[in-house]
Amino acid sequence: MPTRRDFCRTGLAAGAALAAPLRAIDPIERSVHHAPRARAVIQLFMAGAPSSLDLFDDKPVLRKEDGDFGPEEIVRNQRFAFLKGRPRLLGSPFAFAPRGASGALVSELLPHTAAVVDRLSFVRSVHQEQFNHGPAQVFANTGHQIVGRPSLGSWLLYGLGSDNRDLPGFVVMVSGKIDPGAGSACWSSGFLPSQLGGVELRTRGDLVPCLKDPAGIDRAARRRGLDLLGDLNRRQFESTGDPEILARTAAYELAYRMQESVPELADLASEPEHVHRLYGSDPGTRSFANNCLLARRLVERGARCVQLIHRGWDHHGSDHSDDLLHGLPNMCRQTDRAAAALVLDLEQRGMLDDTLVVWGGEFGRTPMREVRNEKVLGRDHNPRAFTMWFAGGGVQPGRTIGTTDELGYDVVDDPVHLHDVHATMLHLLGVDHERLTYRFQGRDYRLTDVFGKVVGQLL
Repeated sequence: MPTRRDFCRTGLAAGAALAAPLRAIDPIERSVHHAPRARAVIQLFMAGAPSSLDLFDDKPVLRKEDGDFGPEEIVRNQRFAFLKGRPRLLGSPFAFAPRGASGALVSELLPHTAAVVDRLSFVRSVHQEQFNHGPAQVFANTGHQIVGRPSLGSWLLYGLGSDNRDLPGFVVMVSGKIDPGAGSACWSSGFLPSQLGGVELRTRGDLVPCLKDPAGIDRAARRRGLDLLGDLNRRQFESTGDPEILARTAAYELAYRMQESVPELADLASEPEHVHRLYGSDPGTRSFANNCLLARRLVERGARCVQLIHRGWDHHGSDHSDDLLHGLPNMCRQTDRAAAALVLDLEQRGMLDDTLVVWGGEFGRTPMREVRNEKVLGRDHNPRAFTMWFAGGGVQPGRTIGTTDELGYDVVDDPVHLHDVHATMLHLLGVDHERLTYRFQGRDYRLTDVFGKVVGQLL
């Protein structure tokens, strides 16, 4: 029987798809290359770039030399988004302490994360090349800085499929402030078939609009209409051979089934009170906490990849809304409790072993101060070194991997490129990143391009 990869690459399964239009989105024959440790992944993407120097990577030297000019050699011939001339150093205004048995350093801004550090592994040596938000966010999610490549979740659906026919296998929820960024390019299917793209659920009101049939239309009438539409689409496909026609039919069929499955998924009020206390969730409101709880419910129901994007971490220091002393603590208050609760909740339900949770942004922040407003503190973009944390899904807990220099500007030990992060995530789900390929415009593509290696220290 052809796999999804065979279908997408050659179209040889088109005849089977025409005979049974639901086949294109059914759970598929597994294409794992080795025994997987994780079945699903939840990405906690902190869009805007959290400052690792104020959250996870304490630098006593930087604190001691606060206000001094930075070494000239670290800015010479370097490109920054906004820094000019020779900027001054900025030590973190926040206290750090070793947490848990592992002794991981965590800032006072993240008390809930600090309480679960022994379940996490930190990588403090992540790096990439893009230093502006849009290209960096696209790179962090697709492995390439230019819009048009498939996202990690799309690659996972392409290779592994979903374990639930009635809900999207790749779901995205966005919270936080509205700010510039890469937007839907972060969860695009790129050149893969469009039914493999992320489905964005609303975070206020109904998760999905128009779940109810119009007045005068019952389920039987809706079913007859879809069957007719599917028949017309099949005839059009026979005439043109355009695979997007099949993708459109698959989308209609999934939407029909979601009319039954989404109301139950969205019923957060059915969760016990102690669960809401754990997350800080409040049914009916828009919050990162509600999204974390929904992520757990989605993974319980067979979703392959759930991406939670929380925007607002771009702390340049224009005013109190985007500075380190006010804006950064506010973002931590919005996310810390729920992110830690997600790890605890998955563990208590026996789901953490096969659910990979990944926290991080698109890059880090500079140890040099960016001065937009003398009354507040800010940092510029720094793609050379930042921190991510990982939990569950075959990750060895309680580890801290990689070190940066005494100022936190550059990686000095165990560098981990974002290509390596992607390779490792695929590996934990049973996929060899070098073998999961798709032929497009005459050559084979993969998530990691021609780069990437599995970070063995995490496993």
